[in-house]
Amino acid sequence: MTFAERVQRAIRLTERLNTIPYDEQERIREAWSELTGREVDETFRLIPPVYSDHGINITTGKDVFVNQGCRFNDIGGITIGDQVMLGPDVSLISSGHPLDPATRRHGITSAPIVLGRNVWIGASAMVMQGVTVGDDAVVAAGAVVTRDVPPRTLVAGVPAAVVKTIE
Repeated sequence: MTFAERVQRAIRLTERLNTIPYDEQERIREAWSELTGREVDETFRLIPPVYSDHGINITTGKDVFVNQGCRFNDIGGITIGDQVMLGPDVSLISSGHPLDPATRRHGITSAPIVLGRNVWIGASAMVMQGVTVGDDAVVAAGAVVTRDVPPRTLVAGVPAAVVKTIE
């Protein structure tokens, strides 16, 4: 499957998923499994709409909650650990474009995003390519995470910085 075909497939499947009512979680899980190409645990919960540019590079653990309006640009890969909560309009962006103007329109950069166990990403936060968010960490609403987040810490701001350690 070509790059363009994968994008078209993801758009088509997310459009379908986004028509499923929230109270039909079994159908949502089936649609998510089709998008990602992986079985999803029965504890997975998602409030549509959701968006993805490939879908096949997303892995989700158990007891994951995805709030409405989340975006998964997963060319570089996205791994979501057990018990992760994503607030509304969270963006996980595992790809971008080169800075060099000569290659910017034709090239793609990518690196995986990894969300550890029991991570909470607040509303409208962005996690960028190559970032790992450690177990039990919290990303504050509106933060833009460009560097790894240590376990059991709260990060906030643009760019996100450690605000405190979670005891």
